[in-house]
Amino acid sequence: MENEEKLIDKNIIELATFYVGDALCGMDILKVQEINKLMEMTVVPQAPEYVKGILNLRGQIVTIIDLARKLGLDETALGGDPRNIIVNAPGEHIGLLVKQISDVVMADPEKIEPAPANMSGIQGSYFLGVYKTENRLIGILDAEQVLKMESETRTAHPAHAAAAVS
Repeated sequence: MENEEKLIDKNIIELATFYVGDALCGMDILKVQEINKLMEMTVVPQAPEYVKGILNLRGQIVTIIDLARKLGLDETALGGDPRNIIVNAPGEHIGLLVKQISDVVMADPEKIEPAPANMSGIQGSYFLGVYKTENRLIGILDAEQVLKMESETRTAHPAHAAAAVS
């Protein structure tokens, strides 16, 4: 009981962790709507290279983004055990395609360190910081920044602007 009270007192954050390429990343589990196996997607012509396609998830259209490509890494291989992390974005649903799901990690916000300087440039803007566990580092993804920039890109992209007008 004492341990539970200590966790509550420290405002522990639960991080859903996953692999993007070989990097272990995480995001606040409260931002995650659900996690699904890779489903059949419809390719969107003239979409940015990181948009894998769209899918119908129980009547909701979900745009699937290859998170590795979005972060400037190699494309996520569809072999193995890739998953879609479905998150709610303003006005739409977005799926983040990741290489593999890992564990839920209880993180003390006081132990989250700023993202290292070598995460500079646009990729670094996607991270809130780094959390150290006993044997690994978790890059904490700023889901809102990824989704914000996605919606800005979609409005600025001529194909999306034309689709929005029609």
